[in-house]
This record gives sequence, C-alpha cells and structure tokens, in this order.
Amino acid sequence: MFVLIVGAGRVGATVAKSALAAGHEVSVLDEDPLSHERLDAGQSESWEDSGGQFTVGTALETEALIQAGIERADAFIASTAGDNTNLVIAQIAQKRFGVERVIVRVMDPARADWYGEQGLETISPTKHAIAMFKSALETEAEAVA
Repeated sequence: MFVLIVGAGRVGATVAKSALAAGHEVSVLDEDPLSHERLDAGQSESWEDSGGQFTVGTALETEALIQAGIERADAFIASTAGDNTNLVIAQIAQKRFGVERVIVRVMDPARADWYGEQGLETISPTKHAIAMFKSALETEAEAVA
C-alpha cells in the first residue's frame, strides 16, 4: 500500500516510520526541510535508504502533493499542526484525487465530529484526552468513595 503522510512532526514521523517498517511504501510531505531529521532519528540508515520518500513543499499546493505521490496514494494522512490545513488537504485528497482512505487529525472535537459526518475519517487527540481525564477522575472518585 502507498501511504502519503503530510506533516513530519512527532505524530507524522512516527506513523511514517511504523508504516515503512510494516512494509508499506511511504511518502512524507512537509514544508520544513529540517523535519526530515525526525524520519532519520533512531534509524540505522537514512529515510531514503530505508525506502521512504520525502518531499519539501506546502500541501496546500497541488504541485507539492503530486510530487509527493498523491495520484497513486492508497491512503492519505493529514497530520500537520493546523486543523484548517489538515481539513482542506484531506478534502483535496478525497474529492480531487479520489484517495480511498483519508485520515485527518483534528484538534477541535466539534469539528472532528462534523467532518466525520461528511465522510472524513477523523482522529481528535483532544477528544481522546477528554475521555481519558474523565475516566481517571471517575476511577479516583470510586477509590475515594
């Protein structure tokens, strides 16, 4: 499977390395050339020598997405630091390029729910954190009672 990941921060780089180790073909697109260092960190060989692809560019520009391989992507992950960017590029991947599996990180839980209803597969770390805090508080309340 060919996976295109936009955003080589902690999340994107870790998912990219995991996908490559699982045998997938992985391309990462990020506007910061230094983010490539996260892909090499802790590896015995460079990202490219391991079979990965890295493209420097802005995901809101069609040319950068094409250069990174979106036209043949089986899966697309939007994991930049910005909800607006993630939601726009996820919709571009889904609607313009017809990528089958589009997964998008959305920090705002309400927006994640709404876009999920529109057909995007959303992951909201904020939503997960809220659930974990609630669960921890309930567990503490039960222990005190």
